[in-house]
Amino acid sequence: MIFPTPSESIESAAMSRREAIKRATLFFGVALSPSLLTGLMQAATAPGAATAKPVYLSAKQFETAGAVADRILPRTDTSGALDVGVPAFIDLMYGKYLLAEDQKVVAAGLAEVEAASVAAHKKIFIQLTATQQDAVLTTLAEASKTKTRTFFHQFKELTVLGYFSSETVGKEVLHYDPVPGRFEACIPLAEVGNKAWTK
Repeated sequence: MIFPTPSESIESAAMSRREAIKRATLFFGVALSPSLLTGLMQAATAPGAATAKPVYLSAKQFETAGAVADRILPRTDTSGALDVGVPAFIDLMYGKYLLAEDQKVVAAGLAEVEAASVAAHKKIFIQLTATQQDAVLTTLAEASKTKTRTFFHQFKELTVLGYFSSETVGKEVLHYDPVPGRFEACIPLAEVGNKAWTK
């Protein structure tokens, strides 16, 4: 489990946080920024989409963030971003761990998504069909391709980090073995159900 529940002891929660850092670092194959590491260490279990309420983002920003995250990782035969509480994770990271300049990038990006939705379809982003939402996001992403650090880079990173840091994904999407046996460095993926391992 990556994000401990409040009922867990401090000792077991600290161990889970250490595991969270190891898992995320191994998954991404790169070092995470200090602010994201701190967020992973201190984050609690993210509530599901139905019960989540924004703490740092406005209600409108939170709805838009959830809709964008849902287009990045929609529900298929596995849980989607909304199912595992990614919007609450993004809200927490935005409010407590992103640098002020990164907060501005996210806030401006969410506003740009809304403005593009209204300009193209006369509706806010959450009222659009999935196809319309994809078209708006694709247009904005294409326009920002030449920039180095954009809303789309930041938002995809937060969405993927929140998704793969969730307990649900760790158990249902990745291969999970709470008590691993001996280490075998090179085995066929078919032997573990064709899934990557949760660390």
